[in-house]
Amino acid sequence: MAMSGGSKKGGIKNDINITPLIDVVLVLLIIFMVITPMLQRGKDVKLPPAHKADEEKKDNDPIILSLTQDKRIYVESDAYDEQSLPGRMQAEMRATPNRRVMLKGDERLEFGDVRKVMDILRVNGVKGVSLGVQEKK
Repeated sequence: MAMSGGSKKGGIKNDINITPLIDVVLVLLIIFMVITPMLQRGKDVKLPPAHKADEEKKDNDPIILSLTQDKRIYVESDAYDEQSLPGRMQAEMRATPNRRVMLKGDERLEFGDVRKVMDILRVNGVKGVSLGVQEKK
């Protein structure tokens, strides 16, 4: 009479199968590689250096406005010119009156170019403008 379900004597194999672990790690790596470029908001500009940067306030999410070397204006990733920017800023300020703007101006621009955009923001109801800088190490 044969016993079914009984214990086997001899070699129970206790090896760990790492193939599923490698699969999970590779999927996570791919996810991070895809998401990381999306974490930076606004357009990529070369920010001017500063010895000490103020701590960014976490109370509300600022609007990211980028001014590139070729003097193009971007709100987040949408392009605007000096004529269409006021309409967007007025709409943003009506929706959230105390929302700040982070102005990321390329360091190769002249001050007058950045000042012109700051004037457009001020005239159209923006109360707080922060300038984006690269902190010197």
